[in-house]
Amino acid sequence: MTKFNKQRLDATLFQIDERIKTGWFTDEYLNNNVRILTTLAKEGYKFGDNTSDLYGIDTRDVENGKLEVEMQIFTRRKPFSVVVGVDEALSILKECTGYYKDDKFINTYNNLEIEAIEDGAIVEYDGDPLHVKPVLKIRGRYRDFAHLETVLLGVLSEPTRIATNVYNTLVAAEGKDVLFFPARFAHYKMQGVHGYAHNVAVECYNNTHKKELSPIVSTNEQGSWWGGKGGGTVAHATIASFLGNTPETMLQFSRIMPVEIPRIVLIDFHNDCVNETLAVMKKMFDKYWQLYIEENLEEAKKYKLHGVRPDTSSNMIDKSIKYPSSEDDFGVNPKLIWNLRTAIDSAHIKWEKEFTEEDIANNKPQILRDWCKSIQIVVTGGFDAKKIKYFEKFKVPVDVYGVGSSLLRNDKENNSDFTADVVRVKIKDEWYDLAKEGRRASSNEDLEIIE
Repeated sequence: MTKFNKQRLDATLFQIDERIKTGWFTDEYLNNNVRILTTLAKEGYKFGDNTSDLYGIDTRDVENGKLEVEMQIFTRRKPFSVVVGVDEALSILKECTGYYKDDKFINTYNNLEIEAIEDGAIVEYDGDPLHVKPVLKIRGRYRDFAHLETVLLGVLSEPTRIATNVYNTLVAAEGKDVLFFPARFAHYKMQGVHGYAHNVAVECYNNTHKKELSPIVSTNEQGSWWGGKGGGTVAHATIASFLGNTPETMLQFSRIMPVEIPRIVLIDFHNDCVNETLAVMKKMFDKYWQLYIEENLEEAKKYKLHGVRPDTSSNMIDKSIKYPSSEDDFGVNPKLIWNLRTAIDSAHIKWEKEFTEEDIANNKPQILRDWCKSIQIVVTGGFDAKKIKYFEKFKVPVDVYGVGSSLLRNDKENNSDFTADVVRVKIKDEWYDLAKEGRRASSNEDLEIIE
């Protein structure tokens, strides 16, 4: 359930592995808890006269194997996280809480008390573990869910990290579209999770910044959790299939592909983005005009060039940069984008000189100007929030950013680092604070009781 649609994800999406019930995916030191506590329960072990941290509380009759605890799960990413993965965590708790008796799994989920926030909630963290905001609280017999800790932390950490990375990138892009393009940097089985995290991050950004951006993913699997579809245009391999002829590539692409697919052309095949752009524009507009003048307007729409995409490698300097002066001139850089925008916007000046009186009578000059003006610049190749922020600071005329590996980045700055702590125990129907030094039971106003 996200904060925005109030609809819980269907549990079948998660394809929960039956082996989670056995602790197969759990760190063994946590499975050891289950083994020890289960054995103690069978033996009828009681804590007796041993000393405890619960000063003044009679703990002699505590049956440790049956101990009920309160566990809180929280993130320590500063200054905030866009939390995603709560629905999957709840589904795992629902299906996998319990124990095996002989070969039969006894589900004890209904004995738990659970509080959780919703996917898409922003949770702040100031760096002090005493001031955490739990995203999930579980109360119940510990040995029934101890084997789930590793899995729960993982299903929260991965999508939360990515959603927060996407959110920060959207903030850097100042309201411009960001293409979600990291599929090639992760195992394909993760695409559904990653795409969902992207979708929630876009919803969160729209909510906090009063925007109406759409989630844009590149594979169908990335959209499978929320009803989205992957989109795309041409690849360098497409141009290679046309023997390096980019204009002909786009002409055939436009002829064959449905009009709903935006015509965005890769223009760095020959490391000459400006001239490649002008060549594509000329060929596509000529076809557009031919169909337009024949009043075949529906077919003409296929030859509207939606955008151009420089994807220049970071070890190359585009030919349009005549006097390279620094390392900043490599790859896709501000000079290249300004060169492109100028070339696109002024292309009509030269072409109009060749227009006939009949062309002018048919309003061809204005139609050409409008056709050129609508062409956007889509950039890809090594973009992250920092580089986007730099482009936006200097108002580089980029319309859309395509971002890949940085959205999956997992380092000291980007790690969401979820932790689970036991913070209270139940003794004779009373709850008592009990946690490791430096931690304590905490609250979050966004927590809601899960029925």
